[in-house]
Amino acid sequence: MRTHRNRKTATKVKNGRVQKKNRQEPTPNYWNTRQEELQLDIEKPGKGYKHFLKKRDIVKFLELLPNWEELNVELDAVILARGGGEDGWYSDGVVAICAWEKDKTVSLCKEYFNEHKKIFDRLNLEYEVKANAVVCHFTEDQIRAYQLLHIFLHELGHHHDRISTKDRLDNAPRGEKYAEDYALKYEKIIWTRFFEEFNMV
Repeated sequence: MRTHRNRKTATKVKNGRVQKKNRQEPTPNYWNTRQEELQLDIEKPGKGYKHFLKKRDIVKFLELLPNWEELNVELDAVILARGGGEDGWYSDGVVAICAWEKDKTVSLCKEYFNEHKKIFDRLNLEYEVKANAVVCHFTEDQIRAYQLLHIFLHELGHHHDRISTKDRLDNAPRGEKYAEDYALKYEKIIWTRFFEEFNMV
């Protein structure tokens, strides 16, 4: 009876040194290799968090952007990322939108709330102003709208900043103000179409 055994192969010795077996380069992925097509990825949301967005929401939203061809340069991935930290983040061609708290109601510091009050009011968000915070009662539709129309656009603003910086003499990214202005600009442009396409009229 024949039994299966793993075949061992000898490592090569070159100039008295044992050579490494197998390929040692990292597997190409969106962290180390430019992607020909945009990758959509989902991380586990983490305890107490939930992804209210789906991959199809990302695809549908990107189709609404009037400058998609311009943005789709070195944009390698969009991640629905783990919750518990920032609303979203950007890193060299990778945009992340972080998971939301499962119960949908969130407590925001007054500074953050006041910075975003205009969009919260446009979304008809119900909220209660407390001594040290503002308790915001989001619906699922309001969460999706806020994550796409503001958080996602803000992070795409960082990407646009990076790819357009290459053409500038100082080569320095313009940072948070640029990303926020970018989000506000495109939020206004696509607001009505967004609510029609996502059936939130």
